Amino acid sequence: MSHEGKTQISFIFTVPPDLDAEGDRIFASHAAWMERTHYREGKLALLLYNTVKGAELSNPLDPSSEPSGNTNLTITEVYATPAGLEDHWKQGAEGWEDFGAFMEWAGKVKVAVLHGSPVIHSLW
Repeated sequence: MSHEGKTQISFIFTVPPDLDAEGDRIFASHAAWMERTHYREGKLALLLYNTVKGAELSNPLDPSSEPSGNTNLTITEVYATPAGLEDHWKQGAEGWEDFGAFMEWAGKVKVAVLHGSPVIHSLW
């Protein structure tokens, strides 16, 4: 299913080794919370949720380059409408038990975020 025109948020966290295990714990909690709480139909629907993790490379454009020692953790969420993403942030602040831990952890790692952007190309 194409997600063209839908609303996406993407995070890339670059995590040093000493914070890796806490990131794993937080995102296991996040995935379970998302599954329990998010809409699957309608204008607030969460259409896609992916979390991926891998080594940060010394040259990010060369897949054969040496790892830096850090980990990259990426989360992508696609919502039917911007209202779905707004609902996500509201629910997170009000009801995700690890929201505070997430904010504290995220303050210690490098974070890049693309907030609520429309999907411009999507296949199938």
